[in-house]
Amino acid sequence: MALLSKLPAVGSSIFSQMSQLATEQQAINLSQGFPDFAPDSYLLARLAYHSQQGANQYAPMPGILPLRQQISDLVARCYQRSINPASEITVTSGATEALFVAIQAVVQPGDDVILFDPAYDSYAPAVQLAGGTSIHLSLQAPGFKVDWQQVAAAVTPRTKLIIVNSPHNPSATVFSDTDWQALQQLVCQHGLYCLSDEVYEHMVFDGAPRLSAHCYPALAERSFVVSSFGKTFHVTGWKLGYCIAPPVLSAEFRKIHQYVTFSSFTPAQYAITDMLANYPAHVSGLAAFYQQKRDQFVQALSGSRLRLVPSAGTYFQLADYSLISDMADVEFCRWLTIEHKVAAIPLSVFYRQPPAARLIRFCFAKTPATLSQAAEVLCQL
Repeated sequence: MALLSKLPAVGSSIFSQMSQLATEQQAINLSQGFPDFAPDSYLLARLAYHSQQGANQYAPMPGILPLRQQISDLVARCYQRSINPASEITVTSGATEALFVAIQAVVQPGDDVILFDPAYDSYAPAVQLAGGTSIHLSLQAPGFKVDWQQVAAAVTPRTKLIIVNSPHNPSATVFSDTDWQALQQLVCQHGLYCLSDEVYEHMVFDGAPRLSAHCYPALAERSFVVSSFGKTFHVTGWKLGYCIAPPVLSAEFRKIHQYVTFSSFTPAQYAITDMLANYPAHVSGLAAFYQQKRDQFVQALSGSRLRLVPSAGTYFQLADYSLISDMADVEFCRWLTIEHKVAAIPLSVFYRQPPAARLIRFCFAKTPATLSQAAEVLCQL
C-alpha cells in the first residue's frame, strides 16, 4: 500500500537548504537566523553546574516552577501584566513546538486560520495537520503593513484563529498600537482566538515602544503568546521557549504538549532561571545590542547597489537586489552563495503567492568581523 503523505507539498525547508549550501560552499552564512557568537559565559557555566548537580531527568511537564516564576516576573516588568506561573505558563521545546501545539489546541477540521504573507514557514503546515485551512493575506508593500479592512472582510463564520508575528520575520516590521487595537477589536467582535508569535519581542529598535498582545487585556484573554529563550539568550540550539495563555487555553495547550515533547531540556531550564534572576539587564539591553549590529551592517552596505528596507526589529535585514540582477530570488540566492560565498534567504518562500519583487533576507546576528566580511563582498556586486 502506497503511503499517502499528510504534507504532500512540503519538502526540506529553505533554511535547511541554504545553510547546507553555505556549508558546502564554505560561504558566509547570513541565511538561517542563528548567532555565530557565544552566549553569555555565566549562562554556560550554570548549564554545566546544573547538569553536574543531577538536573538531567524529566522536568515537570509545564516546566520547572522557578523558571515559570521568572517568566511571570519578566512579563510584569516588560508589559505590566500579572501572569499566574502555575496555570498560564508552559515551557516548550522551542517556539516552533509552542506554535504547533497552540494551533492543534484550537483548530478543528473545517476551521479557517488567517495568517499574513510573508509568513514563517511552520504556520501553514501546522494548520493543515489540524484539518484547518490557511487564509493567506498579504502584508501591504512597501512597508509590509496589515490592511485591517481586508482582514475584517476575510473573517467568516469558519474563522477560528488569527496568527500574528511582531516583530516580524522576515520583514523586520513591528506592530503599532493602532495595529494591536485593530486586532483586539476583530478578535473580540468575532469571538476568535489569536496566536501571537513574539520570539523577537526584545529586539525593537530606535526607541520604539515594546508592545505585545500582553498589553491589551481583552486580546490577551483570547491569545496564546509565544516567546523564545533561544532568540533572547543566543542559544537557538537549546530549543527552549514558552507559551503564555489564559488557564482554559493553557489547559488545552498542555494536553497536546504532553504528547509532543512532554517536557523540555531540564538543565537549560535551571540555567535560564538563574540568568533571568541574576542578569535581568541582558534582556533589557538586547535591543541596543542588536541595533548596533543592524547599524554596522547598514553602514557597511551603504556603498553597495543593494537597496535596504528599514529594519525596525528582529535581527533581519531585507534588501532589494534589482539593481544587481533580474534573476528570481531563489536563483539569485543560490548564485550569491555559490559564486560569491554569501548566503541569504529568498523572500518568495515566505509566500503562498509571491509578489513580483526581488528581495532577500540577511541575518545580522553575527560578529562584527562576519558582518564586515560579508558586506565587503556584497559591495562588490
